[in-house]
Amino acid sequence: MVLLAGTATVFSVTALSVTARAEDVLPANVTFVTSSGFWEDSGDVSRSPDPGAKAPVTAEAAGSAQKGYYKLIALRQADGTAHIVLQQIALDPAGPRIVSSTELDEFSKMKAFVTDIRPETSDGVTQQPGLFATVYLRTDPAATDVETWTVLIDEFGDIRIERESN
Repeated sequence: MVLLAGTATVFSVTALSVTARAEDVLPANVTFVTSSGFWEDSGDVSRSPDPGAKAPVTAEAAGSAQKGYYKLIALRQADGTAHIVLQQIALDPAGPRIVSSTELDEFSKMKAFVTDIRPETSDGVTQQPGLFATVYLRTDPAATDVETWTVLIDEFGDIRIERESN
């Protein structure tokens, strides 16, 4: 607690309660998270590049365009390898909402040890819809060199995962 001199007002430090809440919300096996890129959806299925797209579930969603951002999450497994999940997050008036969560099987099949995930830029502003993020990993935990892979999502929502080449 902090007591200000000359007053009887007492302020409690809330950092401890915030930390406890974060531990309750974020599982211990989450090792890396990055939010980046953006997407927009007009809700008009006739304009969708995906002919199998479904109409919005709610009348509220049907009446307005949806937009949001992407999130990549590395989840550590018991053997030390990681599964990487791609989430599409909608920006709703009530707050962020998960639209979809998809495990990126390409990384799971590699049995990769993820060492970092970074967005293309950390300024939070992108001019084009989509996502570009780099995943740093090792397929052999004893290896000294790290492999870099990119996760790319274009303006249509198509996902590409490829080894970075210089």
